Amino acid sequence: MRKQQSGFTLVEIAIVLVIIGLLLGGVLKGQELVNNAKVKNLANDFRGISTFVYAYQDRFRALPGDDRAATTHLNGGTNAAAANLGNARINGAWNSTTASDESYLFWQHVRLAGLATGTTNTAAADYLPRNAEGGVIGVTSEPVLTNPATPYPASFYVCSQGIQGRFARQIDTTLDDGNTQTGTVRVITDNAANMAEAINVTAANDAVLFTVCMSF
Repeated sequence: MRKQQSGFTLVEIAIVLVIIGLLLGGVLKGQELVNNAKVKNLANDFRGISTFVYAYQDRFRALPGDDRAATTHLNGGTNAAAANLGNARINGAWNSTTASDESYLFWQHVRLAGLATGTTNTAAADYLPRNAEGGVIGVTSEPVLTNPATPYPASFYVCSQGIQGRFARQIDTTLDDGNTQTGTVRVITDNAANMAEAINVTAANDAVLFTVCMSF
């Protein structure tokens, strides 16, 4: 006798496909939630650091890093190089690693003032703070854009390095106008101290790393 062959019915196949669809939908939704949480974390860095500046200024009538009386105001504080000290600007590149630069000492001052967490040892490997992507975060009053098509003035800029293009665009949409070449949030080459003009980040640049800066 011929054995009867068995297989999946159309109904069973349909059920399997529905289950697979639900699983894929759940995975994609979960990834979206993770990405949104990361963007929120990255965006909060800009907001949080600006409050450090204003709180320090309110308490000591000086900018962190630029405080000419840091050794008096802060227990263990270090004064920056005398050249531009006390000029109401945070001099030095946002990504400076020079221990005497105001932009570098900014972090020691806000931490000693109890406004931020982290080591106050300027020689420590983990002295410079990092964002959720592992990139360095910095502050400066030096021009981030040297020849922008639209003006980009600020009292200071907060810059965050190593951010993927897709997140850079979301940060701009969350905090600004959604255009990475205009407004308060702009994008430059990853880890560049400055550049002539901001970069227009599109979907084609989603996997590319950039530095995102915000003016205050």
